[in-house]
Amino acid sequence: MSAKRFNTSGPSQRQLRVGELIRRTLADVLNRGEIHDTALSAMSITVGEVSVSADLKIATVYVMPLMGSVPIAEAVAALARNKGELRHRISQELTLKHAPDLRFRADETFDRLDESRRLFSNPTVQRDVAAPDTTPDAPDEDA
Repeated sequence: MSAKRFNTSGPSQRQLRVGELIRRTLADVLNRGEIHDTALSAMSITVGEVSVSADLKIATVYVMPLMGSVPIAEAVAALARNKGELRHRISQELTLKHAPDLRFRADETFDRLDESRRLFSNPTVQRDVAAPDTTPDAPDEDA
């Protein structure tokens, strides 16, 4: 019988590290306006998270226009148009064997946070949270 050597339930330390390095590099490149696209240079884009596949060949970049300055679809399209140049900048900055393929997606973290706040402010939920726990006590194991 072979036992599992590694826990594969989540991203590895290397995936997390590479994702964070890519996130920082993209944020710096976009902040400095180094991409030669007038539409992209006019946008302020926040790079929230980068998740990298297990083989480090695909990086999914979650982005959001700052303060809703432009529609998210427009920002994602502008980034996708300049994917090759952004990938080239990543390969220059990082010491990876291959620069991963970039895929841009809308960062929905803030939308989920707003929805959670809305749910927790609901009077019914407030009542349920404030109510004492009515489940019977677990039987003692010593008895």
